[in-house]
Formats: sequence, C-alpha cells, structure tokens
Amino acid sequence: MSCSPGYGKYIKISNPIFRSEATDFQKKIVNYIFMFKNRKDAGLRLARLMFKFHKAKDTIVLALPRGGVIIGAILANEFSLPFDILASGKIGAPGNKEFAIGAVSENGILLLDRQIINLYQISNDYLKYELEKTMKELKRRSLVYRSGRPAINIKNKTVILVDDGVATGLTMTAAIESVKSQGAIKVITAIPVGAEDALQRIKTKVDEIFCLSIPSYFGAVGSFYENFEQINDEEIVNIFSIQSYIKQ
Repeated sequence: MSCSPGYGKYIKISNPIFRSEATDFQKKIVNYIFMFKNRKDAGLRLARLMFKFHKAKDTIVLALPRGGVIIGAILANEFSLPFDILASGKIGAPGNKEFAIGAVSENGILLLDRQIINLYQISNDYLKYELEKTMKELKRRSLVYRSGRPAINIKNKTVILVDDGVATGLTMTAAIESVKSQGAIKVITAIPVGAEDALQRIKTKVDEIFCLSIPSYFGAVGSFYENFEQINDEEIVNIFSIQSYIKQ
C-alpha cells in the first residue's frame, strides 16, 4: 500500500479497502511516476489510470482551485466530460497557515479539527476571522474563475473531485460533503499523490478513490513535484476560456 522512496505505483483505492489494480503496462512505467514533472504530467498519468471514465454518462469533473484545476482540466479533456471548479479552502493554524485546522467549501460546508483546536487552545475569535476571510476568497474565486457563469448542476450526477494532492484531507472532505449536499449520487476522488492517513479517512466518504502514489513518508504535496509553481487567477480563467475543456 505504501511506496518506497524513489518509486511509485498505480493504485486504485475503493471503499472499503485499499487494493492495487495496476495493469501490466502501468507496472512497466511505475518507476517514473513517484516524482511528477508538473501538474500536467500528473494529470496525464492519472488519466491513464481512470480511462474507464471516457465519455462516462452523467459524470462531471470538479477541480479544487487552484492546484487541482490543471489536473482536472486534463481529465475532463481526455474523457470528454463537463468541467467546473468547486472552491474549497483550508483554515490554517495561527503562525502556520499551511497547517490545516479546518476547511470550508464555497457553499458553506465547514469542517474543523476540534482535537487540534482544543490542543492548541485556538480561540473562537481566530476561527471566526479566518472563516470569514476564507469564505470571502472562495466567493471571489468562484465569480472570477467562472467569469460570472453559474456553476454546473451536479444533482443526480457522478462527480469526480480532483486536486493536486491530499495532505490532511480536510479540504477534500469539505468538497466531498459539499457535492453530496448538492445532490451528487456518486462521488469519486482523483489525486496524483496522497497521505495514507488522510486517504483512510476519505475512503469512508466516497465511492472510489484513484491515487497514483501513496508515499511511506508524506511531507508537503509540492515535494512530489519537480515543478510546483503557484497558479494564478489568469491561468485558471484562461483554462476555462478554452472551449475544449468545457463540454456541457
């Protein structure tokens, strides 16, 4: 289930247990996928694993901005599926914004790690301030990235949620709860790399997880990419402006 340093493996994780379903072809190229060149490389490799979704009926790809957008757009393009975003953001700890103590989706689904919050005695005032700030940013992203158009209706649809990696799983979990609240009948998570403990928590909430690599040691998501440059708003808007990515 875990990956030795320097190697990766194609893994399909399905509820309720982990299992490997690598094809012979995938096993031959396994040594090349532990370190991804960039998000495009990760997206193309993930698409190989998920080929069964090509032109899948009533299926939509939703990407978590910003990092998941490039990967999600590739999957949508490769599979000829509708594509949209689902803005979901983490609430960082005081003094370390990269360490998630909570997460919230654009439609207000909130998750908090009460154990960590209580352990470090993080105040309600801090949580309220960070929540309001995060929600404001998520609403801005939703408006800017979609250029004012409405979100895709996902009621009674299969939704593939995409990000560039999962560390704590809080942001992805908020996204999962969000699409369920909007009526999605099946939820699938697709990521290039993820922490094993986070995937163990997520697997009980989704129908399937597709993950290329589960490292035995997980630091930051960016450490598994040779190029992990930040994606700006203009790049995301440009992706949505390319008609081939948006097949509704």
